[in-house]
Amino acid sequence: MGRMPITKSGFEKLKKELEMYKTVYLPANIKDIEVARGHGDLSENAEYSAAKERQSHIHGKIQEIENNLALSDVIDLTSVCTDKAVFGATVCIEETDTGKSTKYQLVGPLESDLSANKISVTAPLGKAMIGKRTGDTIEVKAPGGLRKFEIVEIIYDTD
Repeated sequence: MGRMPITKSGFEKLKKELEMYKTVYLPANIKDIEVARGHGDLSENAEYSAAKERQSHIHGKIQEIENNLALSDVIDLTSVCTDKAVFGATVCIEETDTGKSTKYQLVGPLESDLSANKISVTAPLGKAMIGKRTGDTIEVKAPGGLRKFEIVEIIYDTD
């Protein structure tokens, strides 16, 4: 897997998540395992089995976050000076059929979160927005058919 673009705030969020796993979840899990061990026979101890399973999940998550941090390429948004939709920009689009408008920030795959209106530059809609200007029309193939959008506004927030 190659380098993945990420905003500075996205990188900091990943670092905080890693810190939580290492300093809160893992120590709490170690205590849970110790308590469960004190309940006797480990072969029939459901608490112990569950705690060991959580431990495996926590270690896997720590490794995943560390790998993501290592592959992250933090993009400096303060140097963005363009009239086109690029990584880090917030793009307001309006669906031409319905008139419904939505704003999405173009981010890397590690940060994408549709509930926070952050869309990956590798997603079909994100790809279609890249390089477009205000007033341009984009078409995206969706499960329900072809959807058309107009770029209404492009905002460059420095992260």
